[in-house]
Amino acid sequence: MSEVYGPADRGESIATVHAALDAGVIVIDTGDFYGMGHNELLLAEALRGRPRESYRLSVKFGQLRGPGRVFGGMDGRPEAVRNFLAYSLTRLGVDHIDVYRPARLDPAVPIEETVGAIKEMVDAGHVREIGLSEVTAETVRRAHAVHPIADLQIEFSLLSRAVEAEILPTLRELGIAMTAYGVLGRGLLSGRWRAGQPTAPGDMRGMSPRFADGNVQHNLALVEDLRRVADAKGCTVAQLAIAWVAAQGTDILPLVGARSRERLSEALAALEVRLDAADLAEIEKAAPVGAARGDRYPAAFMSNLGTDS
Repeated sequence: MSEVYGPADRGESIATVHAALDAGVIVIDTGDFYGMGHNELLLAEALRGRPRESYRLSVKFGQLRGPGRVFGGMDGRPEAVRNFLAYSLTRLGVDHIDVYRPARLDPAVPIEETVGAIKEMVDAGHVREIGLSEVTAETVRRAHAVHPIADLQIEFSLLSRAVEAEILPTLRELGIAMTAYGVLGRGLLSGRWRAGQPTAPGDMRGMSPRFADGNVQHNLALVEDLRRVADAKGCTVAQLAIAWVAAQGTDILPLVGARSRERLSEALAALEVRLDAADLAEIEKAAPVGAARGDRYPAAFMSNLGTDS
């Protein structure tokens, strides 16, 4: 709603947040760097007048930005944690954040120091729970030893399944939930993307390897195989993709980035899609592990992710 996928309509964005809350959605995820603070201000407007106990805010922090919206690395220093949090609380207009998490690992700062600083904010009442985002299983263990981690936010979809090897088993061993983002593969699994489709200015898909010529045709062929399964279930490809993630366990929360009430309505209907063992087997045949072609981020961003695929 604030950048990355091209221009968004402010009125429709706010109406979509309202529709989500009215439908019973309670978790709202953002980052202080989304649109350089724009998204937090947008949410503050959308949430105004809503009882604070009726929603939970999950906020990522630490990603540095510069003029021209360039990315400048991560800052996980304790003093930076307190600074980022103070700004987020002010922009959002709230007195606490429910789940606060570094957006990525700062290679220059031990995760123990970053989590320790958030723990201080938990003790002070400004944060309820601590989360992580895009880190390895080893980092999860180190962070969890400092303070219980509520959940790990990481990409997980029919096209991105590397977490299944080590990260997800580690989370389950430690009793940590997972917030799965990218469940629609940034639109590839929406069932509406077409090869050669132009991207709007600022749309990150214009730089995404999975949308690059050659890769996108291969990936869309997987989508067509999934479409046949979806048609048999009487649902859309997007609903099938969301339902598949939800079917992987009650400890996994599919995070859907709907920018309009129409897309939100389609996503919520995925809750009614029930997948049995035969359905899951058909989905596995259509999109097996490792079937996607192209990295999930441009090469410059791959080194600071929790998985390399």
